[in-house]
Amino acid sequence: MGLHLAGKAAIVTGGSAGIGLAIAKSLYREGVHVVIVSRNRAKLEEAAIAIQSQEVSSRLEASSDQKDSPKVVIVDGDLKQVETIQRVAETAIRHFGGIDILINNAGSARAGYFLDLTDEDFTDTWNLKLLGYIRTIRAILPHFIERRGGSIVNIVGGAGRTPSPTFLPGGTTNAALLNFAKGISRELAKHGIRINSVSPGLTDTERAGVLAEQQAKANGVSVEQQLAERAAAIPLGRIVDPQEIADLVLFLASDKAASITGAEIIVDGGQQPGV
Repeated sequence: MGLHLAGKAAIVTGGSAGIGLAIAKSLYREGVHVVIVSRNRAKLEEAAIAIQSQEVSSRLEASSDQKDSPKVVIVDGDLKQVETIQRVAETAIRHFGGIDILINNAGSARAGYFLDLTDEDFTDTWNLKLLGYIRTIRAILPHFIERRGGSIVNIVGGAGRTPSPTFLPGGTTNAALLNFAKGISRELAKHGIRINSVSPGLTDTERAGVLAEQQAKANGVSVEQQLAERAAAIPLGRIVDPQEIADLVLFLASDKAASITGAEIIVDGGQQPGV
């Protein structure tokens, strides 16, 4: 499609595995400088090697306008800490001179029935994902406003619209994030900044396996049965590939989506029952 992203700089939180890694890889292939963030430095280093081992788009190799090849920078730290978030922003600006794209993806939530969950199960999820996304946007926003532009994509989740009795910490977080993004989109639009949400359904990631184990325990079934039942509930008959999410995110981050803001796009194989 010619996304014209080459030379831009992006931050991808939760970029060491799963959906975040798929997004970081795709951005790099398009010629984007990428800062990936995670708590696990060893996984970040592995991810950086995997990202940089890819070939960039043949269009970039043939372009005389491409001054330098895309680069990857890693930042390890807990996104529940304001200091980490500030360090991420400062690192991106120091290495690449600016930030054009923010992908909020870091988050985890414990599954289980309500009476089996503690206050900490809720507050840990809210602090990492809900407040983590909000704080990261707050840290990047002055830079975007100064540049009169920028694109933010939040990876949210279908439980924000379709609550699950075994995923309440994650569902409440996702619902709040949808409200936040829709609420702030008009204010950001005044500065030429776009914010959109992508809500994946069941996706083939390591994290999905962990959730399946927790939900299987809560439901008293095997992990295999839990996964089979979830897959059977998807009209298209298969779970989502992380690359499908990455492809959509790149489109939303690009000027091809210049008139899209405040939107949520659901990628779940047709499982969402509402409109």
